[in-house]
Amino acid sequence: MDNPSIITQVTNPKEEEILSCSQDKVSQCNLSLKKQRSRSIFSTLFCCFRDYNVEPPSSNSTSVLPPLVEENGGLQKPPAKYLLPEMTISDYGKKCVVIDLDETLVHSSFKPISNADFIVPVEIDGTIHQGWRWEQEKRKVNEVYVLKRPHVDEFLQRMGELFECVLFTASLAKYADPVADLLDRWGVFRARLFRESCVFHRGNYVKDLSRLGRELSKVIIVDNSPASYIFHPENAVPVQSWFDDMTDTELLDLLPFFEGLSKEEEVYTMLHKLCNR
Repeated sequence: MDNPSIITQVTNPKEEEILSCSQDKVSQCNLSLKKQRSRSIFSTLFCCFRDYNVEPPSSNSTSVLPPLVEENGGLQKPPAKYLLPEMTISDYGKKCVVIDLDETLVHSSFKPISNADFIVPVEIDGTIHQGWRWEQEKRKVNEVYVLKRPHVDEFLQRMGELFECVLFTASLAKYADPVADLLDRWGVFRARLFRESCVFHRGNYVKDLSRLGRELSKVIIVDNSPASYIFHPENAVPVQSWFDDMTDTELLDLLPFFEGLSKEEEVYTMLHKLCNR
């Protein structure tokens, strides 16, 4: 297994030109990703999608499971049970917020980063790479260097108070689980879902919210990749992909919006208004 396949990331604009927004979505929102970044928090929530050449499965209802899709030459079977356990008593009445990891909360790289917040050893091809200096002579070292997005600590703590929070990443658990251990010091995430919980649809790992076991009108997904929520775009709060801008304030700016959303009966009305301002 090669290193990049462990982490599911979007393209870094510093290494490759950013994919352009599809023209139909740009005309609906009248905003580009570049304009969103310089505007207020509400502008960042407008529904501007990148052209990932991904189309949602045809369905008349968002509550219906999408059709089976092919993966590695075979059909992917629907789960025998929902992805999430029963809601705890302490979370009863709260909405469920599904939060992405890479380029939403952190940025990770196999290339050394001088100011990394975490350095996580990753097991690759059956070998555990500890990353200690005295081990370097004994075997090849593979480490993941992790940068935390600015204000991620404040964001997670407040979101944990307002919502039932779930980490949902298309990356592998062998990488994402130890990162989450270091990132979430407060136990904000009630559950963690990884690549095996995604639906592989037309070359993309899609997070199918209908498989969570929660009422869709009370589910929000926070993600930098529109391909991840292509089945349920009406439930999404898009965020800008983050790599290393330490002046970024998007997570902090999102908190007033989520505080308001937590008091609503359902999520669609507020999200729809924001996307059609």
